[in-house]
Amino acid sequence: MGSAPEAFDAVEVIATKRDRRELSDAQIDWVIDAYTRGVVAEEQMAALAMAIYLNGMGAREIARWADAMIRSGERLDFSGLRRPTSDKHSTGGVGDKITLPLAPIVAACGVAVPQLSGRGLGHTGGTLDKLESIPGWRASLGTTEMMRQLEDVGAVICAAGAGLAPADRKLYALRDVTGTVSCIPLIATSIMSKKIAEGTGSLVLDVKVGSGAFLKELADARELAGTMVRLGTDAGVRTVALLTNMQTPLGLTAGNALEVREAVEVLAGGGPPDVVELTLTLAREMLEGAGRTGVDPADVLADGRAMDVWRRMIRAQGGDPDAPLPTAKETHTVLAPADGVLVELDALAVGLAAWRLGAGRARKEDPVQAAAGVELHYKPGATVRGGEPLLTLHTDTPERIPRALEALEGGVTIAPEGSRPALSPIVIERVA
Repeated sequence: MGSAPEAFDAVEVIATKRDRRELSDAQIDWVIDAYTRGVVAEEQMAALAMAIYLNGMGAREIARWADAMIRSGERLDFSGLRRPTSDKHSTGGVGDKITLPLAPIVAACGVAVPQLSGRGLGHTGGTLDKLESIPGWRASLGTTEMMRQLEDVGAVICAAGAGLAPADRKLYALRDVTGTVSCIPLIATSIMSKKIAEGTGSLVLDVKVGSGAFLKELADARELAGTMVRLGTDAGVRTVALLTNMQTPLGLTAGNALEVREAVEVLAGGGPPDVVELTLTLAREMLEGAGRTGVDPADVLADGRAMDVWRRMIRAQGGDPDAPLPTAKETHTVLAPADGVLVELDALAVGLAAWRLGAGRARKEDPVQAAAGVELHYKPGATVRGGEPLLTLHTDTPERIPRALEALEGGVTIAPEGSRPALSPIVIERVA
């Protein structure tokens, strides 16, 4: 007896989208399932991804694609927890260490935070890579272990299990090597299939806009945010999105251990004002989504409760919150060329420099340097003096420094004193 015939032919599905026609629900269900099973070959899915990239998808197709991705694997269920759940997803940027202080702050306010995070690729840093710079900390937890930590500590930041939206895991890797990453239907369904399968009750999306984000234009970010909010809401997850500024790096660091240090400074009541502002804004949105409106996240930051949760969260995953973080073997200081006002510090230039210093990876299997990265001594709007340190580059491999300096060329603009840079707000708009 041969195996049952397939419901569709992959070439027929590719041709439908190639010819700018809509895929049927049955075609979408089949192609996601068949790709997960290995019946649809990688080159066939690559062709379909490119056809979607070039010709787009309608709202019905997007909703069905996301649903089929969710159904490709298991779904987590947090309904047994004694507290409501809320999660945050960022589309990625430079210096975006917000998850690190945010999860313990929200947990300290009585809401459980199941933060299933990823690794960095290209110039955007991954939350798991940052936390792995803490000695002993581990990213992989089983479902039972994760549930126990959510009950005991209130927050967990860990890697998503292989059983969660496995179709997305395969498709994400394929998009990365076929030039189909920056496609709004595929981005929206990738993010939301994982977040809906994760089982959180409410979700806040931080959609980055600007040079250091993969979406440079406000209109594109608005479209992505609206698409993701619709997908979440239709799936019964209370979803809201904030469009936030990624023209300049967040905070004063880009790089794994450097960003952990800065996150701990925020939890200790200090840290850069932009990081504190965005963290508290997202915390308030998460608490509102979970129905916990009577508590101010600024209070748990000020009285040390958030720091207590951070320490317990790191310890629960094998990390030592008191261990010294790794420091780079080599540093190189970039000096201000003249007196004046720093009017631009381009996020993409800083992100590429950090990546070239060893903080990021070009391929999924590449290792990262925990201590590599860029430290900023000033943010746009500051008055600087010629010869003062502007940036410090950190790396274990000094031969990487010249390429990092090349990345920074043209990314730093100093104008005559008295100039007023046009500084955009951190939060641009809210999409609900």
